[in-house]
Amino acid sequence: MACNYFPPERLSYLCLSQVSIMDNQPIYHTSLLRMPLSAILISAFIFLITSCEPLATDFDDTSEAIYYTAGTLVPVPDTFSTVRVMTWNIRFGAGRLPWFGDACGDRVILSEDEVYRSLQSIAGYINKVKPDILLLQEVDLKSKRSGYIDQLQWLLDHTYFNYAVCGSQWKAQFIPSDGLGRMDEENAILSRWKISDAKRIQLALRKDQDELTRYFYERCCVVTGRIEIPDVTNLYAVNVHISAFATDDTKKTQIIQLKTELDRIDGAGGYFVAGGDFNTLPPGSDTTDYCIQDMCSWESYHSEGDDPMHKEGSNYEPEKHWLDTLYAAYRCAVPTSVYVTNQYQYFTHTTRGTHFWDRTLDYLFTNNQWVENSVVTHQDATKESDHAPVSAFFILPK
Repeated sequence: MACNYFPPERLSYLCLSQVSIMDNQPIYHTSLLRMPLSAILISAFIFLITSCEPLATDFDDTSEAIYYTAGTLVPVPDTFSTVRVMTWNIRFGAGRLPWFGDACGDRVILSEDEVYRSLQSIAGYINKVKPDILLLQEVDLKSKRSGYIDQLQWLLDHTYFNYAVCGSQWKAQFIPSDGLGRMDEENAILSRWKISDAKRIQLALRKDQDELTRYFYERCCVVTGRIEIPDVTNLYAVNVHISAFATDDTKKTQIIQLKTELDRIDGAGGYFVAGGDFNTLPPGSDTTDYCIQDMCSWESYHSEGDDPMHKEGSNYEPEKHWLDTLYAAYRCAVPTSVYVTNQYQYFTHTTRGTHFWDRTLDYLFTNNQWVENSVVTHQDATKESDHAPVSAFFILPK
């Protein structure tokens, strides 16, 4: 679901995460040090002038993506007529733990052991499904919350993928909320083949936030790269992570920006496989309001006097038609006509660590052809993330 979330009101205090050891087990708890906004700004200013980089990273509209290579390259078969494409939001290696930002939990910082166990499970599932092109969201690069592990390099070195590119979704040297500290969350494309012409495209920022919150918040983006499959020209992979918690029309604007990039590739005679976490429901969804399902024990929504009436990121009612133009222009791996006949079969997300999937947020699109009936919503991946992967076989253009 997330582009990860920390409540704006929590920027009214500085929250320090502490770690203690008892019986050789890490015990995590949160200590709240309430400070006025002026004190936070002073702390931020002191950090800024003593570091080489700004606290939070801003980006140009378009910039070069970051390239990765596996430590050991794995040979690729010479002949392909189809490739399997998969999208997966891996939740920064947190598995189904009750993280404070999106699951009514109180965990902020994960231990190295926890993250490595989760990465091993993720890699194991990838190696079982064996996609040829993989679109990952919420991949952490040396973030405090996930043990400062370079998750993208680790996954390259523990799967058969040879190359990857990524673009920052949320990058800050220091986030003054809840002990989050250093953050670098990426959208990544992994491929058996080399990737070239990779770029990061900045998407619109939320307009429903104050300036201070927006400064430290995520920068949703699109990452694209040309996949260098022999005898296949102008094939691009496109990975997107749309804002999760916007209450204005930011999601709609971001979807339009994504479509603009897909239109550009299509108009130039290129082919694409596009996917990601869109954080909105397919057209024709039976349920569009999940406020009660997502509500934490200390929250109240839909009752007289509640302000706001809806939980951020849980009411999709205003968004029912925001994907219509994308569905009309390009081929979704799960067409609307198929989705509406058995919606449960295609659910990919839940906010509850002990619940089964209850909505669809993850998609694959192309301007070419999917192999008929090849799409799989991997609902058996119930422990690795709060999102289920989605894969389909793509017919390579001649």
